[in-house]
Amino acid sequence: MISPRTLRNLEREFRQSLLAKVGVVIVVVVLFVAVFAPMLAPHNPHNQNLDDSNLPPLGFSKKTTETSSELVNGSIQVVNNTTYVEAQPSHPLGTDNLGRDMLSRVIYGARTSLLVGLFGTALALLIGVVVGLVAGYYGELVDDALMRSADIMLAFPSLVLAIALVGLFRRAVFRFPDPIVAAGFEPGMPETVALPGTVVLVVALVNWVWFARVARGEALTVESEEYVKAARSVGASDPFILRKHVLPNSVTPIIVLATIQIAAIILLESALSYLGFSGVNLSWGFDIAQGRDYLATSWWISTIPGIAIVLTVIGINLLGDWLRDALDPGIEGEGGGV
Repeated sequence: MISPRTLRNLEREFRQSLLAKVGVVIVVVVLFVAVFAPMLAPHNPHNQNLDDSNLPPLGFSKKTTETSSELVNGSIQVVNNTTYVEAQPSHPLGTDNLGRDMLSRVIYGARTSLLVGLFGTALALLIGVVVGLVAGYYGELVDDALMRSADIMLAFPSLVLAIALVGLFRRAVFRFPDPIVAAGFEPGMPETVALPGTVVLVVALVNWVWFARVARGEALTVESEEYVKAARSVGASDPFILRKHVLPNSVTPIIVLATIQIAAIILLESALSYLGFSGVNLSWGFDIAQGRDYLATSWWISTIPGIAIVLTVIGINLLGDWLRDALDPGIEGEGGGV
């Protein structure tokens, strides 16, 4: 239950911070786009049309040079013909090299990034909070063993460790029916939603240490409080004390850190997708990789999903900063990145 004081702090910080408003708007828009992707996407993101490949976004044109041979005065000469490919209103953000609509792919890519960000953060939070609370509550040898394990994880760069873990586990993708399509509202759209399960597991294993450090610090503080000593004196068990006293009094900084970690996990997922480890082809990182060979001629294939990643991460970080300033300014500087 959120206390009235907490609500007042959130409201006061939100009123005073323009950046908080911007962050909330960006996050709400991205969530809306991800949830209602079948209704918002103008085309099926998988549909290919080679006749409309590499179309530019609205407001831009693409210059192409075609080489042909012509017979001039009895001799064959090479002629370069310059043509301009204009944008089409049916593809407002252009198309990729296979003629797939970029707007539709960016809309559906938001689903993959947010699903991995949310599920990966939830799993990392679960692992890290359990480890951190146990380490901080019991201390001594238990604390040393668990925290040294966390230090070992921190010794490796996140992306390198993630790639190693992807190689260790089989690449698994879970598919479940899209409720909007299953209800018959958009029958022409993809029928399933793909969740790269291996990537979710990997990003959680890479990022749990940040939650463990925060939870341990909170547990060390709460463990010495009088109400915890009173609970021990009446015979309360350690699991009961951890569940009823230590965890509820440690939840605020954990929530703030979870918000910030979603952005870091989205970046990590995009990097893994760019390198081909995701297993799904509706991802912002995957589209950036597909367009890297066309940067000189069709820059929008990589640029547009890149802009989507930047805006989403900025929005989540601004939201996390607002929560941190309102709930627990003392944890500034905590968190991990790619």
